[in-house]
Amino acid sequence: MLARPATFAMVGVSPNPVRPSNYVARYLARRGYRLQAVNPGHAGTEMFGAVCVAGLSDLHEAPDVIDIFRRPEAVPAIVDEALSLYPSLRGIWLQIGIVSPESERLCAQAGVAIVQDRCPKIEHQRLFGELRMGGFATGIVSSKLPR
Repeated sequence: MLARPATFAMVGVSPNPVRPSNYVARYLARRGYRLQAVNPGHAGTEMFGAVCVAGLSDLHEAPDVIDIFRRPEAVPAIVDEALSLYPSLRGIWLQIGIVSPESERLCAQAGVAIVQDRCPKIEHQRLFGELRMGGFATGIVSSKLPR
């Protein structure tokens, strides 16, 4: 999901810069991903170059990935709605601490990839070598030396 250009619908994103949803979205935007903000409490607010919408059905174009920053009990309904609205969806991403067996089942039935209990910011940094520059062992063997 991170290797190809993608549009991420960030469900539950916050305009507050200290919230994880905000800095994850900001990181993805700076790495070239297109973002669509979804949060009913902030609908109409501009975030990351687009106007925040109240719900997934209000998006003007189909996202590639739905990144969910909501409590685990809210996730299955969001996933079910996303799968019915966007049949070409590439993936569902559940943030750190969020695991949903029901959503996993729904995605498996629809043939859509799901990532649970992980952060796209951390995974992007790990997979594309940015953590290595900070001194973290990523487990990836590379001949490239940080500059």
